Amino acid sequence: MKLDFTGKVVLVTGASRGIGREIALQFAGSGARVAINYRGNRQAAEQTRADLAGDGHMLLQSDVSDPAAVESMTQAAIREMGQIDILVNNAGIAIEHPIADIGFEGWHEAWQATLATNLVGPANLSYCVARQMMERGGGRIVNVSSRGAFRGEPDFPAYGASKAGLNAMSQSLAKALAPHNVFVFVVAPGFVETDMTAEILAGPMGDSVRNQSPLGRVAVPEDIARTVLFLASDGSEFLTGCIVDINGASYLRT
Repeated sequence: MKLDFTGKVVLVTGASRGIGREIALQFAGSGARVAINYRGNRQAAEQTRADLAGDGHMLLQSDVSDPAAVESMTQAAIREMGQIDILVNNAGIAIEHPIADIGFEGWHEAWQATLATNLVGPANLSYCVARQMMERGGGRIVNVSSRGAFRGEPDFPAYGASKAGLNAMSQSLAKALAPHNVFVFVVAPGFVETDMTAEILAGPMGDSVRNQSPLGRVAVPEDIARTVLFLASDGSEFLTGCIVDINGASYLRT
């Protein structure tokens, strides 16, 4: 299936590497102009932009946990690109903080930082972009969640909670925005092979992680990006509010 996003503008957060980078690459390869958000690694963001097909792409340095920065980034993207047709909330963090091993100050800081980036940030960005989409007559928002929202994350409880909150927020927005022709979707990956997970996959735990799936592997970024593009395409409207699991049957829910 060939998806055509010619004439569309896509804002992807956390797009300098990993899943976000692949999402940006695939949208650009399908004709879109892409606004690449990154927090601090400008070199990686520049490389992503250089690797995108077509032209008219831009870089947006911003920490999505900062409400003022989110508002400023949205305004800059619209000013430069003219519009935002598709928003992909991909940026996220995971801070290890097992309750048995961490002091209260560290516990509190982990919760604050994780929720600010993984939940409040996407909420604020969805607000800013959706208001523009409503004025223009429509748009798409795709939020990147995690299987951790469903299975529990004992060493990363704030991460699991933030992704569960992201799921609930997405479904609330799907109901609120559908009358305005703005559609909201969620993808929930399991373990994904990226530079951030390479050490784990190459180490003694690698086989056990891969064997969580009956396919005997973890996802690659392309698996996630293909689903994001499908949900963002014309004809997917009746899937608004859905949460699509992309975990190779490593975790099944009913």
